[in-house]
Amino acid sequence: MLLLANTELLIALSAAISVAGAILVVSWPYFARDHLGTRMAQMANERERIRIRERTRLNAKAKPLSLRSEPKKLYKAIVDRFDLAKQLEDGELAQRLRMAGYRGQGPVITFLAMRAIAPLAMVLLSTLYVFVILRLQYPLFIKLAIVVAAAWIGYFGPLIYVKNKVTKRQNAIRRSWPDALDLLLICVECGMGIESALRKVSEEIGSQCVELAEELSLTTAELSYLQDRRKAYENLADRTGLDGVKAVVTSLIQSEKYGTPLGQSLRVLAQENRDMRMSEAEKKAAALPPKLTVPMILFFLPVLFAIIITPAIIQISNL
Repeated sequence: MLLLANTELLIALSAAISVAGAILVVSWPYFARDHLGTRMAQMANERERIRIRERTRLNAKAKPLSLRSEPKKLYKAIVDRFDLAKQLEDGELAQRLRMAGYRGQGPVITFLAMRAIAPLAMVLLSTLYVFVILRLQYPLFIKLAIVVAAAWIGYFGPLIYVKNKVTKRQNAIRRSWPDALDLLLICVECGMGIESALRKVSEEIGSQCVELAEELSLTTAELSYLQDRRKAYENLADRTGLDGVKAVVTSLIQSEKYGTPLGQSLRVLAQENRDMRMSEAEKKAAALPPKLTVPMILFFLPVLFAIIITPAIIQISNL
């Protein structure tokens, strides 16, 4: 009887604990504080404050933000004075400047004005330096050759600068392009449209490559206002001038025209671009030892020989 009573008491106690636990579990959300809701409300308020602050800051600026730069009046006057307006219609020159990151008519006018100013400035400086400051004791034709060489450098200097700018910009985009394709693939497979995906990728890739983020943002804007979406993709390929970008542009155009799935092609292209980036890194690493041979022979070995031979020379001289 005592055992039976203890068993019934244990069952009753277990049932009471179970009922109390069930009541506690069901009523717990009503007693616990909603930290998530409070934090979300704080984030919403903070987001609204940031939005108001940024809107006020942008409205306070007198000049609107633009990717295009206006030409200076001096450069415009020089172009008009030397009748260089015909070269403004040169599509190849404008395309080269766009590849360097300079858009609009302003950079073209600046480039033409600099090509007109730089030779004259170099001629004056070289003449002053050769004939007045140094007073070189050389024949006249050598001095004139130095002046002509300085004028040649002044004329082709802006073009060399633009080519260097294009090369650096392409290298920066080439390094970050596989990562951008991976982000674009994730966005597309999540169900985002191509415009939203490009906008999101441009926001995320900006910390890694500002040039690529700028190009993707410009492509997103062109997709919004151009009637022919294919033209926006082709402009992206023309502005970058990279084979990897052209391949992706071809896939985007085919997807727009025929409705083919874009995810698989982006995955393959991303892998190919990663392999190309790795092969370029391996090529540079393999080319490093031959490049170090001449500096080591000129600077390292003489010092090594001096360290080895000098003690022997000192000992021999003391005998």
